[in-house]
Amino acid sequence: MENIDIGKKVEKFRKAQGLSSRELAKLAEITPSMLSQIERGLANPSIQTLKVLAKVLNVPTFSFLLEEIVTEDLIVRSNKRKQIIIDNLTYELLSPDFTGNLATAIMKVPSNTSSSENPLEHRGEEVAYILEGKIKLYLDEDEYVLEAGDSVKIPANLKHKWENIFVENAVVLFSVTPPAF
Repeated sequence: MENIDIGKKVEKFRKAQGLSSRELAKLAEITPSMLSQIERGLANPSIQTLKVLAKVLNVPTFSFLLEEIVTEDLIVRSNKRKQIIIDNLTYELLSPDFTGNLATAIMKVPSNTSSSENPLEHRGEEVAYILEGKIKLYLDEDEYVLEAGDSVKIPANLKHKWENIFVENAVVLFSVTPPAF
């Protein structure tokens, strides 16, 4: 809840309605001074005042309490990707983090390496796209060789395993929902 600035939200909604501070204060039956203090973060409005402001501004009361999205935090620069290295596998996280319902990563699988000893399952649904090389994929009891440009959807709880039995490295782009690695 650290990204919530009620005053900035009040000001944003006020400006979107084309109201001056004085006009909103009058409609909400608070002093212009109090409204100014609220908008500048110097005073916290009571729940009753928030309800009145919401009604006058024609927005739901809870809209003042939603966290702000810092759009800069949504960007992942190529040289700042988080990396997870497990044995010889490298995962580069393309998503900013594991919060939310979706995570996307690049898995680099060197020659003669597999994602696990035995096929594993997880609760997340997965879609993978082979960027480079070839890779063997075990889906339940079946085996497939996927090449660059091929893709696969892996339903939740389906046992699977990635294995690079080929000479060149394989690079796999995948998304998982919900995030589970």
